[in-house]
Amino acid sequence: MARIASRVDVRATVHAENRAAMLGMLAEIDGLHARVVAGGGSGDPAKDARAVAKLRGRGKLLPRERIGLLLDRGSPFLELSPLAGWGTDDPLGGGMVTGIGRVRGVDCVISANDPTVKGGAQGPTSVAKGLRAMEIARVNRLPLISLTESAGADLPKQAEIFVPGGASFKNLTRLSAAGIPTITLVFGSSTAGGAYVPGMSDYVVLQRDAAKVYLGGPPLVKMAIDEDADEEELGGAEMHARVSGLADYLAADEPDALRIGRDIVGHLNRRRLGPGRAVGSPAAPAYDAEELLGIASADVRVPFEVREVIARIVDGSELEEFKPLYGTTLVTGWAHLDGYPIGILANNGILFSEEAEKGAQFIQLCERHDIPILFIQNITGFMVGTRYEQGGIIKDGAKLINAVSNSTVPHLTLMVGASYGAGNYGMSGRAYDPRFVFSWPNHRIAVMGSKQLGGVLEIVARQRTEAAGQSFDAAAFAPMREAFESQVESQSTALYATGRIWDDGIIDPRDTRTVLSLALSAVHSAPVHGESSYGVFRM
Repeated sequence: MARIASRVDVRATVHAENRAAMLGMLAEIDGLHARVVAGGGSGDPAKDARAVAKLRGRGKLLPRERIGLLLDRGSPFLELSPLAGWGTDDPLGGGMVTGIGRVRGVDCVISANDPTVKGGAQGPTSVAKGLRAMEIARVNRLPLISLTESAGADLPKQAEIFVPGGASFKNLTRLSAAGIPTITLVFGSSTAGGAYVPGMSDYVVLQRDAAKVYLGGPPLVKMAIDEDADEEELGGAEMHARVSGLADYLAADEPDALRIGRDIVGHLNRRRLGPGRAVGSPAAPAYDAEELLGIASADVRVPFEVREVIARIVDGSELEEFKPLYGTTLVTGWAHLDGYPIGILANNGILFSEEAEKGAQFIQLCERHDIPILFIQNITGFMVGTRYEQGGIIKDGAKLINAVSNSTVPHLTLMVGASYGAGNYGMSGRAYDPRFVFSWPNHRIAVMGSKQLGGVLEIVARQRTEAAGQSFDAAAFAPMREAFESQVESQSTALYATGRIWDDGIIDPRDTRTVLSLALSAVHSAPVHGESSYGVFRM
């Protein structure tokens, strides 16, 4: 493989401007992260501090402290969707922590309620976030560990969560049926539907004098059958350990429950089914990751060289480029990332027919050799216009989407700029089931850019008006166009996307190699196997 020759000038004005803009966006994201980590979920610092103090006063740990004790000492935790719920009326973060961490040497998906946020009650965002965590566990064959303390459904939002929330119980049983271990540690309340989380898990640990698991709590029992029920006799940990048999293990306290959870993972005898690293001691990139801050354009309309990104995340900055002289706005090639072999498709501009065909061929080669694929998106879409329509851009673009849709090797998608139109689909956007999607803060996603959409809106309005025999007033239409463009712009940001779990998190560009390495480790827990079955390629 040849080392990519970098041409980045860190002293250039454009580099400094991009860096400053990226650092500004990261500062905003770091501030939001700090709010989530602090707990409480209300956005009012004083109120949130009281919620945390109340939990502390009961001798309890925060969710990330529980996760820290569960993980192997010194091992990283890849938190997923930490800013889910941004821009909605749900608590930022959804009152739940999800991510991937190593327990007794085994990569696991970990899900933890945050009892400082509405008592750990489940709202629409937490339901969606929990379902996404289960999907990650399923496709990557990772044990699922649930750290449970929840007041149940967020009742004012029951209409939004009742139907989709039922899938969480189905998914638990399907994980178990697929031989993927499910482990639940209960530290507090687990009521109503939440009682089925331990009820449908392979292993259940309840904390003595803290865990309360029942389908109906004392108030509901009183209303339903007029019984005055004692909380401990109804659903206490001791009762479930000695009488009902729901508890497999009775823990003395939180650290003991987490120790037992670690011991359970230790006896699972899990074996990774993927081939794993091909290189034992991978070489670091030849260029400084710090330079990534100034490489990506702050304005996604301004192009930048995607090989400069690749050079700072792959081993030794080496890329064996495939078809470098053909379809040049799509970079394709093979590399290693932290020792894992990968194929890369990365945008260097709009997709033409040549790029679509080149990408489809490259994906088939990765499939043939069981190589995971990294898609690096900075794409405004497929080329339009009479010349390109007559040249077959539709059928050629369909070849790329066909190849992406039917590819079975793991896909990782990294958003480093624009992701517009069908370009998002052809580069394995969220709808195409990549194993993971991560975004840089400058990322924008929409049908097309706000200015283009605003222009299309005005052209359509003009044609409709003139077809009715009237005169189009551009000045009068301008406020409507500006409002529409502003709406599109606000709904195209990385924060808007991550708030709706369209990605698995916004990451600092400097952390890209580490994040992708952890994701690749996760995907290699399952078999890495390509298929040669595709839909009909329209020639």
